[in-house]
Amino acid sequence: MSIVHAEADRESLILPDLLATCAAALTAAEAFGEAARHAVARLVAPGGKVDAALLEREQFAAHGYAWLATYVAALREMLHWAERLQAAGQLGELENLMLQAAYGEYLSQLTGGIALSQVEVLRPGDLGLGGADIAMLEMPAVRKLTANGNALRMAIAAHLAEGRFGEAGLADETLEMIRGQFRKVAEDHKEAAHQWHLKDALIPLEVVEQLAGLGVFGLTVPEAFGGAGLGKLAMCVVTEELSRGYIGLGSLGTRSEIAAELIRLGGTKAQQEKWLPLIASGEILPTAVFTEPNTGSDLGSLRTRAVRDGDTYKITGNKTWITHAARSDLMTLLARSDPDEAAYRGLSMFLAEKPRGTEAEPFPAPGMTGGEIKVLGYRGMKEYELGFDGFEVKAENLLGGVEGQGFKQLMATFESARIQTAARAVGVAQSALELGLAYAQDRKQFGKAIIEFPRVAGKLAWMAVETMVARQLTYFAARQKDSERRCDIEAGMAKLLGARVAWANADNALQVHGGNGYAEEYKISRVLCDARILNIFEGAAEIQAQVIARGLLSGRN
Repeated sequence: MSIVHAEADRESLILPDLLATCAAALTAAEAFGEAARHAVARLVAPGGKVDAALLEREQFAAHGYAWLATYVAALREMLHWAERLQAAGQLGELENLMLQAAYGEYLSQLTGGIALSQVEVLRPGDLGLGGADIAMLEMPAVRKLTANGNALRMAIAAHLAEGRFGEAGLADETLEMIRGQFRKVAEDHKEAAHQWHLKDALIPLEVVEQLAGLGVFGLTVPEAFGGAGLGKLAMCVVTEELSRGYIGLGSLGTRSEIAAELIRLGGTKAQQEKWLPLIASGEILPTAVFTEPNTGSDLGSLRTRAVRDGDTYKITGNKTWITHAARSDLMTLLARSDPDEAAYRGLSMFLAEKPRGTEAEPFPAPGMTGGEIKVLGYRGMKEYELGFDGFEVKAENLLGGVEGQGFKQLMATFESARIQTAARAVGVAQSALELGLAYAQDRKQFGKAIIEFPRVAGKLAWMAVETMVARQLTYFAARQKDSERRCDIEAGMAKLLGARVAWANADNALQVHGGNGYAEEYKISRVLCDARILNIFEGAAEIQAQVIARGLLSGRN
């Protein structure tokens, strides 16, 4: 069977009233989501307020509801995407096909089962939903949208074979120009990046300096402090394109984004004036030093101590999973400044200066030691465990000048960090899709390119659709942040879905490669390893689901 359909055949698959049909189906999906919220609330908040013990006991239902709500939000944003394209005269055949495929698949999964992981599938009964609730989705609009799944995928694959992946719908010439610029940068380093991975080598400093010169480290830093003063949507575009070339390129800006956000929101005026220009220019490279060996996401259990001694604080303790630590000049370091305050209240954030290390001496600072953690992927900046024994930080570098504010200051950065990570995931997902497509077009079996086989074409088509879904959910979260709205739930949804899509795309693209995909010489083997970390760092999938569920069940919309 050929994937090359006649134009008329492809067009005939598109519902004549597609946007209106999707709008009707979305209304039903939102009602279904609201029924799910009420059902789960009965399990975890019988008195009207979320009970922590019940939330833990009913974790599968609560987290499952978070996934269901993410699906509904994704459908909403896909419709908004199509409406924007239609208004701009850009809603073409491919975009219509993608919209219909996304609705068809996600609507089917709402009642048929949502995969929370490879071994966990959520079904309506797990939430306490019954036949009457499921009947909300048994309506003509939903039946129309779920009718032609495989045929839609074949039509989409034909567009992919012609080099089309769908309009992003940015509706902004400046952002499109930025996308083009950073796409070229990523392309220029794509071959070298694979060698960095194979050699387990740091991204060369000249590449870091190139990105600094292009303003990557100061994208969202206000112009008054030497940055570009752009929004989070611009950050997403840059991050996505760089990550499409190599996740490490997209991740170089993450620590600068976190450090700048910490200082911009929580620093004193003097700290802002000193550090923000240096971060924006790339003159200093920061790293985030939060996690400890036995804490992971439980930051309230941090044990690293900061003891005031005159004009300095002395830091003692251990940290782990610190990215780019040897090469950094500044650590945003979270430590316990008040041992008598339990949990989060005794934590403070420090702007801890250190000399940049070398390969021969990675950690030359007195009172500080470190060792590399060997990892499967995400190698270009390296991961380290650190030890502090009386390491000195100037008292003036206590962020904000007041002790006990560290956790609050860090929480203020989580939305941006998770949006940026979602954008990295979209870039990795797009990279996997493109690698899988190129291989499927070049690889010949049984007398034809393997993209002509429906199972291969169908995989690639769905990869393209779900990448677009993750992209639009990420852009939505970024727009919310740019509008200065609280968006912890939206950021969590974008990161939750984006990470899964990146992993699924990488896994399926490797499957398209067959045995060759398992060979290190093929880039997809690296992308698979890189994609896997996205579901863990900046809050694991389970943490994202917890944040989403608790927020929605507490009445946040």
